[in-house]
Amino acid sequence: MTKSKKLLSGNESIALGAYQAGVQVAAAYPGTPSTEILETIATYKDVYAEWSTNEKVAMEVGLGASYAGVRTLVSMKHVGLNVAADPFMAAATTGVHGGLVVISADDPGIHSSQGEQDNRHFARMARVPMLEPTDSQEAYDFIPLAFEISEKYDTPVLFRITTRVAHSKSVVEVDESRARPPRDKHFQHNIEKYVMLPSNARTRVPQMHKRIAELMEFAETTSINRIIDGKDSPGIITGGVGYQYAREAFPDATFLKLGMIYPLPPRLLHNFTAKVKRSFVVEELDPFLEESIKILGIPVEGKAYIPRAGELNSLAVYDAGVKAGIEAKTERITDVKAVTDLPGRPPLLCPGCPHSAAFFVLNTLGQRTKKLDVSGRSTNETNLIITGDIGCYTLGAYLPLRAMDTTACMGASIGQAIGIEKAGVSSKVIAVIGDSTFLHSGITGIVDAVYNDSKITVLVLDNGTTAMTGHQDHPGTGITAQGITTKAVDIEKLVRGIGVKDVQVINAFDVKAVRSGIKSALDKDELSVVIVRGNCAVKNKRRKNQRQVNAGVCNNCDVCLRIGCSAIQKQDGKVHIDVYSCMGDECGICEQICPKHAIGPLS
Repeated sequence: MTKSKKLLSGNESIALGAYQAGVQVAAAYPGTPSTEILETIATYKDVYAEWSTNEKVAMEVGLGASYAGVRTLVSMKHVGLNVAADPFMAAATTGVHGGLVVISADDPGIHSSQGEQDNRHFARMARVPMLEPTDSQEAYDFIPLAFEISEKYDTPVLFRITTRVAHSKSVVEVDESRARPPRDKHFQHNIEKYVMLPSNARTRVPQMHKRIAELMEFAETTSINRIIDGKDSPGIITGGVGYQYAREAFPDATFLKLGMIYPLPPRLLHNFTAKVKRSFVVEELDPFLEESIKILGIPVEGKAYIPRAGELNSLAVYDAGVKAGIEAKTERITDVKAVTDLPGRPPLLCPGCPHSAAFFVLNTLGQRTKKLDVSGRSTNETNLIITGDIGCYTLGAYLPLRAMDTTACMGASIGQAIGIEKAGVSSKVIAVIGDSTFLHSGITGIVDAVYNDSKITVLVLDNGTTAMTGHQDHPGTGITAQGITTKAVDIEKLVRGIGVKDVQVINAFDVKAVRSGIKSALDKDELSVVIVRGNCAVKNKRRKNQRQVNAGVCNNCDVCLRIGCSAIQKQDGKVHIDVYSCMGDECGICEQICPKHAIGPLS
């Protein structure tokens, strides 16, 4: 056995473990904190890896590949599993042929998401087993086991990680001699198993319950569930990254470390709690473990002291344990603290962002006006309602742009706009959505708008990439996850084909054209689509003729500051442009909107 040590993130470890376990198909939609899993797997040329249109499609691709007999990995962030829930639940019912592992990367603390949710509940709802590693080593080690469980028990396996495990790097002992197992690729014609007519589904459900009972027995003996004896009698039950926090906070405690989070091992839990004076559960977000253990008739505590919301850390666990009466043998941890002494800065669009002009125009078109409501109170009203979506352009909601009124989930902007319009409001309604998000889940909204004769305007901000998650390609770019040039989906032709008559494509850096195009669409009493197209600034490597401010002409009207470009700064009452940030000729928006013509190329 040849072993080596590598410094890997949790995401990289999952990819390597899956590759060595023989995965042959991998599908995903990019979403932090899961993105790097597919990016890493895509580097292995003997694996088929794809950025799917959305998570639902990724899950369906994975399920199809599993039916064909190959080991398959599907990965997504926590809210992505909401999108994929329909085929995921179907997979739980039909079972698998080749091993199928589904990665859910949860985001406690909401580092890069629109919400916080605990996807451990999906395992119970679907009646599928779930594993959760505590670090990169376990992420690497657990993946082969997950595939084995999937094939042995005829089930998809949910594999949960959190942001901290996904992105933290640690040393992993890699088995370099591990050979990828060969797979017999063939589809089994089995109507009773794969065609979920009611008559067939009724026979599958009892098998699902039987499967969980068998997995419960497996949970009793698997080495990934184990007791770690300590010097002290207080017992801590935990899993995932919570183990790392608890072990640092109370190193002398006795631990029941759970690598299999569902189903739980009843006998092991009873034996553990019998040998300690009290049992304390450490887990992030919901009391999933605590409530499941209490259902078994075992008295435990935890969430009465540990926060239900937000990401944990060693200090939070230490304080919660002490508050619960656990005697601390170590001094209070003080090195885990928030950085509070740095100046704050709101999130901003990048200098040279192709979305800046569109949001500047939307802000000025939708000026807020004061009005008294029926109670005589002053309220803000606007002649334009802007429904937003998920992407880096969501930053358009922040000052100084302040050009977004709603944001819910991927693709929701168009449906919400339709709903607001159909509610009968007097204001014009415009939906803002990015190119990748439009292809992810905006197309069905456009279909709905055509079918139901909606008069909204849809603004597609097309920067040619999936920018917020790290510039992954998508169907509109014509480049696959493995760098192969393929057919690109033309958004303009797509919306025309659906039935939209009024379609415009506008240069994102031409402020007059953007203003004229949006106003023209809003003035029409029909469904309109305006595609504002310009390259993402981060992907744009060319910089020349950076702009500067002519101090002798500038009257400090601050209009240029309203585009929210971080390259434009004001110090000591004077506006200046940082030449190292400015994109120069690739942008030029500030020069176009300056009423005094005080901005121009460097002399």
